Amino acid sequence: MDHDIYSLYEACVQSPPEMTALLRAIHGNNPKILAEDFSGTGALCRYWAEHVDGGRAIAVDRNPEPLSRLQGASGVEIVQADVMQANAKADCLFAGNFSIGYHHSRPALLAYLKHVRERLNPGGTFVCDTYGGETAYTIGRVIREVPLPGSQICKYQWEQRYADPLTGRVTDVLHFRVFEGDEVIADFPDAFIYEWRLWSVPELRDAMAESGFHMSDVYAELPDAVDDQGNVYAEPITDPEWIGDNFIVCVAGRLG
Repeated sequence: MDHDIYSLYEACVQSPPEMTALLRAIHGNNPKILAEDFSGTGALCRYWAEHVDGGRAIAVDRNPEPLSRLQGASGVEIVQADVMQANAKADCLFAGNFSIGYHHSRPALLAYLKHVRERLNPGGTFVCDTYGGETAYTIGRVIREVPLPGSQICKYQWEQRYADPLTGRVTDVLHFRVFEGDEVIADFPDAFIYEWRLWSVPELRDAMAESGFHMSDVYAELPDAVDDQGNVYAEPITDPEWIGDNFIVCVAGRLG
């Protein structure tokens, strides 16, 4: 099969079934409408619209190339625009894969969160993710092997190329290399390069409070439990020992 950076991103980075379940559990009141900012190919939106009963989704991204993969996706509204120009209402709004870091200054972050609040329906929830811990500003790479259809393997590398703890600025880079046996059949070095501000959990929670959210909570990246019927449960993290020395968490802001 042919590969490109977007299909490999979906295969190696994203997990729409798990994220859909987690977002619905965090919201807690059967949300139907998802908005995804910085959506890229909109894999999460596509899954949400297909699998949530009565669900629909809004994919927001400035880049027309990944959004083109959503053409014809039932129940998904495509918004090619800056997230600050998006206005469609949602029950749950998600900015994932550390995309909250596109807002490099606190004024920009506050402006975004205030705009998000206006886009949420009553009782709505905003969720973003961030990483932290003792190696948050360490330069280096994490390498994983991800099985692809057939006998192919993608060697996926997440590289932190630059990190400044004095400013919170980081440069993170994704690389993909596809193997069939010992043969390299596709290679995408520097497939995605991100210039981010790494916001800490307390910075995000303070900004949410200042932006008018009623309350905020912190959740593990994966649900806490699943019952026999497949219902997912997520409990806020209240003990810092639960998250370990290095962590990825979701920070959720709620409307009153």
